[in-house]
Formats: sequence, structure tokens, C-alpha cells
Amino acid sequence: MRRRFLVTAALPLLLIGACGTDRTAATPQQTVSAQAVAQIQPGDDFNDTDVMFLQMLVYHQKQGLQMTSTAVSRAQNADLAVLAGAVQATEKDELDMMQAWLTHWKKPVDVDTNKSLHADHGGLPATGPAEIKALKTVKDAAFDTAFLNLFLAHQHNAIEMAHLETTNGSNKAVKDFATRVRESRQGEVQQMLKLMNS
Repeated sequence: MRRRFLVTAALPLLLIGACGTDRTAATPQQTVSAQAVAQIQPGDDFNDTDVMFLQMLVYHQKQGLQMTSTAVSRAQNADLAVLAGAVQATEKDELDMMQAWLTHWKKPVDVDTNKSLHADHGGLPATGPAEIKALKTVKDAAFDTAFLNLFLAHQHNAIEMAHLETTNGSNKAVKDFATRVRESRQGEVQQMLKLMNS
């Protein structure tokens, strides 16, 4: 637990350093972990979009955890390793929360890839198993670029999912969470772009 806190605590520092701003410029949405809101109960009113969003993001973040786990051990840039570790800690907390909410609603925690509702909304995660597996075998010198390219697209996909929820969802807790997801991923995208261009 102590290790997770230390890694998560490093994220605001990286945000500040990467964005070239002072400490007062960091927003709560960029630095608050899902652990801080894990006790929020979703209530019993929800629609299909709320369920679909959570199921898709559960699937999406399981993929993200595979990628960030690889980056923590293989990143050549120390700042990228710190970012990957911070993302990993936050998304583990978020994953636990989303699964708890779906279980509370007596809904499956895994995405149904055969359900047309997901496909109709373009909701199936774009990152494939082959791409994730390739991160483990790409040469060390090429790893950071390969990871950044893949994870940038991956987090853009999360932003799109969050937009769908904030537009069409009905549950306040889930919509608030989707807003936090959108803002935190946008912050991560900006950090990754800076790392890519450094």
C-alpha cells in the first residue's frame, strides 16, 4: 500500500514538470485518485449507457494495466516509467470501483463483445492483444516510442468512452466519474506528447 501511495503521489509532480507550470496550476481532476472516491455508491437508477460505459472501461483498463506493467519495467525514460506507474495505481483503484458498481447493479463486470449496443456506439476498445504483446518484444531502444504511440491511442479511446457517458448516461455518480476519466486522460495525453517530443 505504501508503494502505491508513493507512485501515485509522483503523478502531480510529473504533471507540473511536464506542463511547465507551477504547483498552483494543477487541477484536482488531474491529481485525485479513484481511491479518494471509492466509497461513493452509484445508487440504483441507471440506464444502458451507464452499464455499457463501465463494462467497456473495465475491459479497456485491464488492457491498460497490461501495457503500463510492461512500461514500468521496460521504459528507457525514467519519467515515462513514473507516469506508467502512476497511471497503473490509479486505474487499479478505478477498476475495483467500477467492478463494485456493476456488481451492485447485478450486471456482468466484463464487456459483452457480441452485444450490438457496444459495437453500434463504436465502443469496442481499439487496442488489440497482438499490439499489447508486441510491447514485450520490441527492442529496448524502440520501446518508449512504441509504448507512447499505443498508449496515446488507448487513452484517446477512454476519452471517447467518457464523452459517450457524459452525453447519454443517466447515473450521476457514473457521469461524474466519466468527467474525471476524461480530464485525467487528457492530462496524461498532454504528458505523453511532451515526452514524445522531448
